[in-house]
Amino acid sequence: MAGRGYTIFDTAVGRCGIAWGDRGVLGVYLPEAREIETRRRMLRQYSDARELRLALDAKFAIEGIVALLRGEPSDFSDVTLDMHGLPPFNRRVYEFARTIPRGETMTAAELARRLGASGATQAVGQAIGRNPFAIVVPCHRVLAEAGTDGFSVNGGTISKRRLLALEGTMVRSGPTLFDALLSVATPRPHG
Repeated sequence: MAGRGYTIFDTAVGRCGIAWGDRGVLGVYLPEAREIETRRRMLRQYSDARELRLALDAKFAIEGIVALLRGEPSDFSDVTLDMHGLPPFNRRVYEFARTIPRGETMTAAELARRLGASGATQAVGQAIGRNPFAIVVPCHRVLAEAGTDGFSVNGGTISKRRLLALEGTMVRSGPTLFDALLSVATPRPHG
């Protein structure tokens, strides 16, 4: 076993994190207000992870995340996710969510129906709220109700509405705090 690795990487919305192991990507972390907070959150989950050379799955995931956060199309179909240890229902939710095309959304109730578990809308919402693979598993495309953003993206300062806007999808709501911060933020180099 090569061990668990992680890295922090630059995107158009801040420094994101990713952790991986021998079986694939373990987690994706959206940017917090400060890079150290993103790193701490990731290392709380994967305390044995070390900064290592990127595994191929992590490299593909990073390339796709960077593209998506620039508003460009991205494809995560070649990214292997390590879902070992996750509840079987959550795995099913994440696998199905990965099939929702860019620019489209689905309600949690519809996703539950498509999984053959029409009474499990709340369980779908809980799984989406706990998604450890932000963006790679596009939980931002699963809405509480049609036209509303509902569930929040797991961690980070970027909002579900912002992710949907980057993909060209509109939801009924006003601008987010992130949008306001982005309009006054001045990019600064990371080193």
